[in-house]
Amino acid sequence: IAIFEPPHKKTQGLAVPFYRTFWGVILIIGSLSTFFVGLRVTGFSFYELTNREGFAGALRLIKGIFNPNFKVLPRAILEIIETIYIAFVATALAVPLAFVFSFFCAKNIMSGSVGTMFIYTTLRGFFNVLRSVEPIIWAIIFSVWVGIGPFAGMLALMLHTVASLAKQYSEQIECIDEGPVEGIQATGASFLQVLWFAVVPQITLPYVAFTIFRWDINVRMATIIGLVGGGGIGDMLIQYQGQAMWEEVGCIALVIVTVVWVMDTASAYIRDAIK
Repeated sequence: IAIFEPPHKKTQGLAVPFYRTFWGVILIIGSLSTFFVGLRVTGFSFYELTNREGFAGALRLIKGIFNPNFKVLPRAILEIIETIYIAFVATALAVPLAFVFSFFCAKNIMSGSVGTMFIYTTLRGFFNVLRSVEPIIWAIIFSVWVGIGPFAGMLALMLHTVASLAKQYSEQIECIDEGPVEGIQATGASFLQVLWFAVVPQITLPYVAFTIFRWDINVRMATIIGLVGGGGIGDMLIQYQGQAMWEEVGCIALVIVTVVWVMDTASAYIRDAIK
C-alpha cells in the first residue's frame, strides 16, 4: 500500500491512518523539524543541566529560600499591601474606560457605516498595540515619566488592563443574542437605549467575572513590575535578590505565594457566586 494516500481512501474497508497520508507525513516531519530547531535556538544542553558546579549553586539558592528569614516579615507585609492596592486601583480605574471603549470595539455594534468601522478598526489596532507591550515595559516608561514608585506601577497596570479588558468585553458583546436587540429596535428605541436595555443585561455577569479575574492577574503582575521600580513588594524583592540574601528572598516569596493563593481562592468563590 502506498504511503501517500488521500485521507478519504480506504483500504480493505478501513480508513487510512492520518500518519500515512501525504499531509500527515508533512505534519510529522514539520513538527519534528520545528522541535529540533527549537532545541538549537533555546540552547538546550544536558551538560549545563547536569553540571555539578551549577547544580551546587542552585542547591545553595534553594536551601536559602526554603529557610526564610522572618525578620523581614513586617516590612514584607506592608509592601504586599501596597502591591494589592496598586492592582486594585489600576483595575478600578481601568474598568469604566474599558467598559465604554468595548462598545466601540465590538464589530456587531460598529458595522453600520464606513465611519463607525473606521473607529472600530482604529481602536482595535490601538488596543492591540497597548496589549502587545508588556506591563513591565510600561512600568519602565512611567518610572521615567512620573518617578520610581507605586504610581508608575499603577499607571502601567491600568494601561495594560484597559486594553485587555476592552478586548474581552468587546468579544463578549459580539457574542450576544441578537433577538433582544431587534426587539428593542422594533419599539423605535434610540441607539443608546438599545445598548442599555438589550446589550448591557446580557454582558453584566461576564463583565463582572472578567473584572475579578483581571484583578487577580494584576496582583501577580504588580509583583513583577516592582522589579523595575513600579513599587510594592517587587522593589523589596529585587533589593534582597541583588545582594544574594536568599533567606530574606524566601520570606518575601512565601508572602507573595500566600497572597496569590488567597486571592485566587477568593476570586474563584466570587466567580462561582455570580454565575
